This record gives sequence, structure tokens and C-alpha cells, in this order.
Amino acid sequence: MRVGIGHDTHRLGQGGPLRLGGVEIPHDRHLVGHSDADVLLHAITDAMLGAAALGDIGELFPDNDPANRGRDSADMLRRAYERVQQAGYKLVNLDCVVLAQKPKFLPYRDAVRARIAEILGADPSQIGVKAKTGESVGIVGREEAVVAECVALLEPTSK
Repeated sequence: MRVGIGHDTHRLGQGGPLRLGGVEIPHDRHLVGHSDADVLLHAITDAMLGAAALGDIGELFPDNDPANRGRDSADMLRRAYERVQQAGYKLVNLDCVVLAQKPKFLPYRDAVRARIAEILGADPSQIGVKAKTGESVGIVGREEAVVAECVALLEPTSK
């Protein structure tokens, strides 16, 4: 078994919607970044690449490459997982945390879990996602940024 940790932070800009976990969530702000800035999918991508010792999202999709401008994070995750599979691993489960002051995440959690599962060809029962606010403290609490963290567990496809 292999464990990987992923983390990402993106600042918030004016105007929505907020794209999180491959789902557009109604909100008056959006995440800012070189790609589509989906912090949750970026954290998952890093966790999976890390578990397989395949580097990180920045190596695979550099932010100084014009080809990655506005890139769909679902495509990035899908391609990273293909590399993980080629290295001889498959997903056991993900456990993710989204840190955002607003909007409330619970109404969108099932849709996000289903979308992540779809991207990875997994069952939603393998995808854990929860959210925490910043309690009005720090960059999350002041609504300056959204942060995501993820742990991925992989197992070898053969022995």
C-alpha cells in the first residue's frame, strides 16, 4: 500500500461561480490560477502522484506552459491517474478536506464525490470529502483563498 498527501491553495477573485471538485458551485467569487484553479482536484492529483512517487502536479503541468492556461483540472487528474496506473497502482480511497469560509459545502458534497469518482473511474464510496470553515481567521476565514488537502491510498495492481 502507498499513501500520498496533496495540498493546494488558490486565491479568490470577484465573480462566480466557484469550481470545486469538478463542480460549479453558485458563489460570488471564483478561484484564480493558471489552469481552472480547482484546488480540490489539484490536491487529489498531488496526493495520487505522491503516493506513486511520480512527482507533483507542477512537474506534469507547469504553470509557465501556455498549453496549461485555463486547463481543465479534471483532465489533469485523469492524466495523472493514468500515470499512476501505468506505474502499477490503483486507488483504494481518498480522504479530502476543503477549507472555505463560504459557500457552505454540504449541499454540493454528493455531487463533488460523484464527479471525482467519475473522473477516476471509481465508486463514490471510495471518495471522502468534507469541508471546514476558517472560523473567520486567516486567508480562508477572510475569504481571500480556498485550501484543499487530500490523502490518497493506493494499492499495487499485481504482486
